[in-house]
Amino acid sequence: MSGSSLDISKLQAGGGRITLSSHGGKAWISEFSATYPLKLLSPRLSENDVAIIYVLTYGGGLVGGDCVHLVVNIESDVKLLLLSQGSTKVFKDRPQQRLASVQRIIDHRSSNTQTAATVQNMDFTISSQGALFLLPDPVTCFRSASYHQIQTFHVSKDATLVVLDWFTSGRKSLGEDWVLSRYYSVNEILIAGKRIAKDIMLLDNKEIDPNSHLNSSLAEKLSPYSCYATVILRGPLVQKTIAQITARYEAISIMKRRTPEDLLWSLSSVGSDKTNGVVVIRVAGKETEIVKEWLKNALSPLEEHVGIDVYRKAFV
Repeated sequence: MSGSSLDISKLQAGGGRITLSSHGGKAWISEFSATYPLKLLSPRLSENDVAIIYVLTYGGGLVGGDCVHLVVNIESDVKLLLLSQGSTKVFKDRPQQRLASVQRIIDHRSSNTQTAATVQNMDFTISSQGALFLLPDPVTCFRSASYHQIQTFHVSKDATLVVLDWFTSGRKSLGEDWVLSRYYSVNEILIAGKRIAKDIMLLDNKEIDPNSHLNSSLAEKLSPYSCYATVILRGPLVQKTIAQITARYEAISIMKRRTPEDLLWSLSSVGSDKTNGVVVIRVAGKETEIVKEWLKNALSPLEEHVGIDVYRKAFV
């Protein structure tokens, strides 16, 4: 790890802070702290103006009632590649006693009832000429798990943002295919203080009424795909990436097929100009590895900005 640590006694359970600064033309982690169950690691393997930080959890995952709140400040002229190590596993509960006491929460935006949800909030500020490449591994919710994720990005007009938000159907090898209880994800983009985009994903496995023909399980709705991804791109450093993906999308021919394809994807734009415009890509695949390979190839122009070896760490 590099940089100086904050007094962790000032952080609540699951709290974390990162500040990335520029010093002598190199990226310098000037604030770096986390408390259980959140864990941060920063290997000294990066280009001069690029820092790599892994967001991890103790015990191999998060459980119902865990609350994580990470605040990240990227100052001018530096780039941050934020990764995880393996999928973010979300359990309903864990039999042994928790090391940090947390309370059951109420998500008043989507429910009026108490739920022992796992909550992860991330707040990012990206200053002038700064860049965030948020490329974690997918979230995997185990049986009956409930997961709420809210990510907010405050972006300067000339800053770059890359967000990968994806999730799997669960542990298919154990027969857990879309048997999670709830998945709720929000990505909100504010550029120079103005909200440009707010993307919300909600999956809710409500109990099915056998007497009704209007409802169905998540497995029935989302089949045959077991991995879904959303990619958000904006800023000067991703214009080449956007151009290449847009050209591929415009070349697609639409035709009827008897069986679903292994992978589907779409592209849409929010905003009409390059300065404030945001490009959103959505991908669905029958297998996680198919989606991962597609993402690795589609986003490969990012190698120019973070380095080839550094980029490969995102899709191992």
